[in-house]
Amino acid sequence: MALCFELVMDFGSDVQAARAAASIEPWPYTLRAGAFRIPLHRPMLSTAGTTAQLSVLPVAVGRGVAADGSLPRFDLTESELTELGCGLYRLLARFEGYVAAMVGWDPECLLDIDELASEWSEELADGTLSGLVLADHLRTRLTLGPAWVPFRPGYVWLPYPEQ
Repeated sequence: MALCFELVMDFGSDVQAARAAASIEPWPYTLRAGAFRIPLHRPMLSTAGTTAQLSVLPVAVGRGVAADGSLPRFDLTESELTELGCGLYRLLARFEGYVAAMVGWDPECLLDIDELASEWSEELADGTLSGLVLADHLRTRLTLGPAWVPFRPGYVWLPYPEQ
């Protein structure tokens, strides 16, 4: 089973917006993490079920990631992972059309809006889901506490830890 450090964007049922986001160019090919320059895989689009998700994975950071093949892993410190995560959030600021997004270790489970509303309402209100980005229009559906701040026009977030 793979363990992925990644940026995941959930587009709900809007497959067209996810495809448009996957084609954004020019693509930054590397992000800094300490002394390392970490390349990025091309975005991976999944349209399984009723939702379209787009994932961006740094090369050779996760464990057992099929796209990495036999490449040796970068053994990153917590500080280097944070720097890499900040770079992925800067990349996220270029995308549009998603309803939820997050950087982290397999963050997909935190992006389902129905599940956020039913299972994570306390965390949304008290601001403990650091790094979660939501479309601003979801404020009317979800109870977001005072820790939520603008991410970019049309989006709010619980800020990701800075270095």
